[in-house]
Amino acid sequence: MAQQTRFKRILLLVFIFCITTALCEETGNNPVYFVQITDTHFGLYDNSSRTEKIVAQINALPFPISCVLHTGDIFSDNIQNEKILAESKAILTKLKAPILFVPGNHDIHKKTAASDGLTYTKNFNPLVESKEYNGMVFITVFTEPLSKHFTDQDFNPLQALKTELEKAGGKPVVICHHTPSVDDFYLNKVHRGWPDEARMKWITLLNQHNVKAVLAGHFHRDELHWLGKIPLYVCPPVSAAFGRQATFRIYKYRGGNVSYQTQYVK
Repeated sequence: MAQQTRFKRILLLVFIFCITTALCEETGNNPVYFVQITDTHFGLYDNSSRTEKIVAQINALPFPISCVLHTGDIFSDNIQNEKILAESKAILTKLKAPILFVPGNHDIHKKTAASDGLTYTKNFNPLVESKEYNGMVFITVFTEPLSKHFTDQDFNPLQALKTELEKAGGKPVVICHHTPSVDDFYLNKVHRGWPDEARMKWITLLNQHNVKAVLAGHFHRDELHWLGKIPLYVCPPVSAAFGRQATFRIYKYRGGNVSYQTQYVK
């Protein structure tokens, strides 16, 4: 009888500890806000003015933004155009929050990969990079070699990402890349995405670490997928391609979970 009573007390203490921890996560910690934009495709349509409007709206948000994440296709195969390059940087540097970039398939083109890659890293950031804001680690990684847009013998995305994940030391991580690792669906047909081997290695690596979300673009649509236990959030574009309305996303991390609100700009 005494053992049963002691066991019940232990269970009660464990229960109280779990509830208290959960409440502290939900109410004791301030939420972390961050923003995603994608597929600005500078040099086409009225995408520059669309981006300017989005920058103004992000700057006017009524809560602190840890960072802005651009998930690729900054350009449309015109990263070498000095005028367009200068215009894009002039617009995006108006953001009050720090901005992190990842190149897409229209930034580093397979036909001019070496020169495009050099221009990209010179003007933006490395092909893989980690930044920590408010206790969260944001990792941007160039994954087009994995999705077989081209093969880059000098850059291994999985190895580079593994190194950055290990550096994170168990802190909550958000991964940013361009082409989602899932199949695409349009014109009433499934279009195969990443090769199965690359996809499985990617998913396995992510689920070995404290990854809270993966952010991507490329599809020019609003989608949610699951990579094991990890949500993959695909953001609609800034670009006017396919008749899309200019869009950005506000994310909130709190209590171990990432939620979002999609904002549409007139």
